[in-house]
Amino acid sequence: MHDIAPEAVQFIDLSLTTITFLFIVGFIGGLVSGFIGSGGAFVLTPGMMSLGVPGAVAVASNMCHKFPKALVGAYKRWKYGQVDIKLGLVMAASAGVGVQIGIMIQEWILKQWGEAGSNLYVSLSFVVILVVVGGYVFYDAYKTQKAGGGEQTNPLARWLQSINLPPMMHFKTANLRISMWFTIPIGFATGMLAATIAVGGFIGVPGMIYVLGASGLVASATELVIAFVMGFGGSVKWAINGMVDIRLTLIILAGSLLGVQLGAIGTTYVKEHMIKTVMGTIMIIVAVSRGLAVPKYLKQLGVISLEESTISLLMGASFIIMCIALGVGALIILGSMWRAKRAETAAEAALALDKGYS
Repeated sequence: MHDIAPEAVQFIDLSLTTITFLFIVGFIGGLVSGFIGSGGAFVLTPGMMSLGVPGAVAVASNMCHKFPKALVGAYKRWKYGQVDIKLGLVMAASAGVGVQIGIMIQEWILKQWGEAGSNLYVSLSFVVILVVVGGYVFYDAYKTQKAGGGEQTNPLARWLQSINLPPMMHFKTANLRISMWFTIPIGFATGMLAATIAVGGFIGVPGMIYVLGASGLVASATELVIAFVMGFGGSVKWAINGMVDIRLTLIILAGSLLGVQLGAIGTTYVKEHMIKTVMGTIMIIVAVSRGLAVPKYLKQLGVISLEESTISLLMGASFIIMCIALGVGALIILGSMWRAKRAETAAEAALALDKGYS
C-alpha cells in the first residue's frame, strides 16, 4: 500500500487549450444539468479526469462549482413551477449526512492507495453506476415513448405511497403523499454518491421518480435544490482538506452558468420522456469512456502489466469518447428544443391563420 496523504495530490498546469476544453465541458455540463437536473457532474468529472486531473480533485472542484450553478438552475425552473422546494429540502437533510460520510471514504482510499487508487475508485464507481442506472433510465424512456409519451407512476412508488408510516408528508408540486422515512435512504445515497463521484442526481432523480413517484420534470428540477444544499456543505469540507482547485471551479462554472439557463428553458419545450432519453444516452457513452481509463490505474497500482503504447491508446480512445458524449448530449438537447420550438411556432401560425379566416 502507498501511504500517500491527500496533500500529495498535484493540480494540473493550465494551457489555453485546456482552459477552452474545460469551458466547453462546463457549458455542456450546465446544459445537461439544467435539462435533467443531475448536476451535470457525470459529464464534468470524467471530462476533467480525461485532462489528467486527479479523481479526488475533480470531484472536489466539481462539487464546489455545483452549488452556485444549481442555485441558478433551481431558481430558473422554480419560476416555471417545476420545483418542489419542500421535497428538495427534506431530501437535502439526509443528503448532507451522506456527503460527509462519502468524503471520509474518499480520504481513506487516498491515504491507503494514493492518487491511482482514488482515480480507480472514482472510475469504477462511474462505470458501475452509469451502466446500471443509465441502462434502466434509457429503457424506461423507451417504454414511455412507446406508450405515447405520458408518464405513469411506478408500481413501487404507488405501493410505498399507500403505506401509512408516520410522519406522512405531502409534497404539493410533486403531487404526492409519502412517509418521510422513504425519503431518507434516497437522500443519503444521493449525498454519498455526490461525495464519491460528484454526481448525486444518478440516485436522486431516478429515486424521486421510481421510488417516491414524482414526475421526471419535477424530479429533475427538485434535484437542483438538493445539489445546492449538499454542494455547499461538501465544498467546505473538501476545501478544508485542500482538494479544491479553484481555477478549475471558476472555469467550469463560467461555462455552466450559461448552459444551465439554456437547459432549464429547454425543459419547457420538450416531452418528459426526452429528459430520460438524454440522461440514459449520455450515461452509457460516458461509462464506456471511464471504462477505457481503468487499465491505466490498475497498472499504476501494480495489479496488471501493460505496454505504455497500449495505455496511451486506451486513454486516447477514452478522451475521444468523452468528447462524443459531450457532443451527443448537446445535440440531443438543442435538437429537441429546436424541433419543439419549431412545432410551437407552426401551431401558433396555424391558429393565427384560422382566426384570420373566422
